Amino acid sequence: MRFSKLSENQRFVIKYVLRGLLSLALVFVVWFIFKKIYFDHNSEYWIDKFYGNSLVIHLIYVASEVFFGILPPEIFMFWAIHAGDTLNYILNISFFAVVSLGAGHLTYWIGRYLSKVFGKRISNEKFVTKYLPVVNKFGSIIIVIAALTPLPWATITLIMGVLGYKYRRFTYFSFSRILRFAINGFLIFQTGSIVF
Repeated sequence: MRFSKLSENQRFVIKYVLRGLLSLALVFVVWFIFKKIYFDHNSEYWIDKFYGNSLVIHLIYVASEVFFGILPPEIFMFWAIHAGDTLNYILNISFFAVVSLGAGHLTYWIGRYLSKVFGKRISNEKFVTKYLPVVNKFGSIIIVIAALTPLPWATITLIMGVLGYKYRRFTYFSFSRILRFAINGFLIFQTGSIVF
C-alpha cells in the first residue's frame, strides 16, 4: 500500500511512530558514543558523580517531567541499567513511568486551571496554537501518539486540560504512556547487556 493512499490519521500515526524510532535510535547512538569516548576511559569519575547518587538522578528526572519533559526518559533508562541489578532496573523503570504518567495528569489539571482563570485568552498562547489544530483533528489518538513518541507529552496533556477534554477519557488513553517505558525499557535492557 502506498503512503499517499493511507488516510490522514494513518499517515499521522506512521509519521510519529517513525520519529519515535528515529529519536530512540539517536539516543542509543549518543549514549554509545558518550560511553566509548568518556565513560569507558574515566568510569570511576562518572560513577562517583552520577551513578552513585540515585537521589540526584531521580530528582532531576522528576523536575524534567514536571517541567515539560526537558530530557528524554531514555537517558534515565540508560543510567538505570548501570545502577544496579535487574530488579533495581525494573523498579527504576516503573518509577520513571509512574512519575511521567503523574506529570501528565498534573499538567492536564494545570491546563484546566489556566482555562478557568484565563478563559479564551489561553487558547491564543503560542504553545497552544501550535498544537491546537492537531489536537482538534486527531482527538484521543493524539494522547496515545504523545504518550508513545517524541511528540511533547506534557504539552499535549496541558492542551487537553485547556480544551476541557473529558478527564475519564484522558485517563484511559494516558495509560498508553506506560507502554513507552515498557517497550523502551525492554529494548535498552536487551541491548544494554550486549552493547554496554
